This record gives sequence, structure tokens and C-alpha cells, in this order.
Amino acid sequence: MTTRFADSSVLVTGGGSGIGRAIALAFAAEGARVAVAGRSAAPLAETVELIERAGGKAVALTGDVTDSRDAARLVRETVEQFGALDVAVNNAGVFAAPGPIADIDEAEWQRLFDTNVTGTLFAMKHQIGHMRANGGGAIVNVSSNLGVHRRMEGAGAYVTSKAAVTALTRSAARDHIADGVRINLVSPGPVATDMSTRAGESEAEKAERMKAEVPVGRAGAVAEIAAAVLYLASPEAGYTVGADLVLDGGVTA
Repeated sequence: MTTRFADSSVLVTGGGSGIGRAIALAFAAEGARVAVAGRSAAPLAETVELIERAGGKAVALTGDVTDSRDAARLVRETVEQFGALDVAVNNAGVFAAPGPIADIDEAEWQRLFDTNVTGTLFAMKHQIGHMRANGGGAIVNVSSNLGVHRRMEGAGAYVTSKAAVTALTRSAARDHIADGVRINLVSPGPVATDMSTRAGESEAEKAERMKAEVPVGRAGAVAEIAAAVLYLASPEAGYTVGADLVLDGGVTA
């Protein structure tokens, strides 16, 4: 363990698996106290167990950021547990069933925007509210290279939601840097998680597809995304405001 985030309190939404879990583990390994939030208790408990087994400190908080009251409660309970909220990482998000724009199911569209866009808004709203009243802080949102940087056939709903997350994040960064709240985002491309695996695809088939689709020749590792998030949240990035750090192995280069 290192001490870059010693005495810092961090809230990570969507922390029960994948990128969110890797981010929570990385913060804890650098000395942070981590509140891991999500809808399902069991995967959050697994993340907390991994952190504690490595000597870190963490707590699991169940909640749904699509409910503004829940988003506010996650902030409040983080502060109650750890005495502060210094860093927030908004990673909670969902993918949509593939299909062309004209065939998008309206309920699926609403579900996607409720989580990816409105959930990010509610989370930031309450995080910023606490931080600006308590000396500031840092927020990092997780978007995607699909959106502002790239489009994909059949993924229009998801692409649109992530473009909105990017615009929302950068707008918030301008609005609140004067309050001492520094906000940035990362936009990963294909990452070695279940979300990047196609239906019925084996790991070997996925690896071959990544060689063909990604200039670096592979999917990203969750630890690589976590490292970028920690940099943006750290004092070393103190002059970085409203940045959109694309991590996609050269796909959009």
C-alpha cells in the first residue's frame, strides 16, 4: 500500500464489479477510505472484502443514483462513516440492447438515460453540494469513447447517453471549479470486462477481435482505467479541469 490518498474519503458508484471495483481497490491501495456504492449488496460486499483482505478500509452502501434522495443519502452516509467526502467517482452505468435508432424501445431508452445521464447528474449534484460547503474536492466521471469520440451501428441509444455524460461533466467542471470542486472524466474503449464480450463469444474469439479492432492489439485492463482515474483525482492533476481522458488503445486516435 502507498499513501497518495492517505486520510482521503472516496465514494465510488457502480463499485461492485469491473471498472468500478478496480477503481475502489486502487484507491484503497493508496491509503483512501472507500465507500463502495451500487444497487446490489452482494457484489459490493465482495469488493469490501477484497479491500479489507489487502489491509484497506471500506464500507458498502446500497443505493440507486437514479433516485435523487438515494444519491444524497450515499453522500451523507459516506461522510457519517468517514468524516468527509474528498473524492467521488461516478461509474454507475448500463448498456442498452443493440438496435437501430428507429427501432429503439422507448422504455429501454428511458432506463438508459435514467442511469447514465440523470444518475450522473443526481450523484454530482449532491457530491458538489457537500464539497463546495466543505473546502472542495475532486470528481471523476466514467463515460465512454462511444459518444463524443466514436459512433457504432446499433448502439445509438448508448452513444447518445454517453455523449450527454461528457457534456454534462465538462459543463459541471466550468460551473464549479470556482467552488473548489475539480471535475474531469475518463472515456474508456473496449475493456476486459463482461460488457465488452459479445453474446456467445469465447475469450479466444474476443482476443482475436480485439487484435483486429484495437490498434494496441488488446482490450484495456481495468487497472489501467483505475490508474487514470486516480491521476485525475490526485493533487498532481490540480491544473486539470474538464478534461476528457480517452483510454481506448488508439481506436479514436
